[in-house]
Amino acid sequence: QMQLVESGGGLVQAGVSLRLSCVASGRTLSAYTMGWFRRAPGMGREFVATISRTGGSTFYADSVKGRFTISRDNAKNTAFLEMNSLKPEDTAVYYCAATLRGTSLQYNDYIYWGQGTQVTVSS
Repeated sequence: QMQLVESGGGLVQAGVSLRLSCVASGRTLSAYTMGWFRRAPGMGREFVATISRTGGSTFYADSVKGRFTISRDNAKNTAFLEMNSLKPEDTAVYYCAATLRGTSLQYNDYIYWGQGTQVTVSS
């Protein structure tokens, strides 16, 4: 079984930056495509970003493209989401996830999920 633990969320002002981390255990991270999703209050789970096993390919939701950057450090078994120019509409619980498939925007393709970390952006 693979375990994923997110960290780095918090309450921040609009316009600032924040970096989320996702540490994996139980499996080697390099075997998995990684993704980030988010769930705002009253909304479904929304795709944010995904990165291939070696980091060579990335895809982003239009709402975050140009502001967020997904990355990974396989030696540290960790994935990251750098969030810049944060907006109040970015407020959500952010989840990291892992899949043995290639980069995917579909949440049901992902096998393992973290418990989430809260990001709240105040204007």
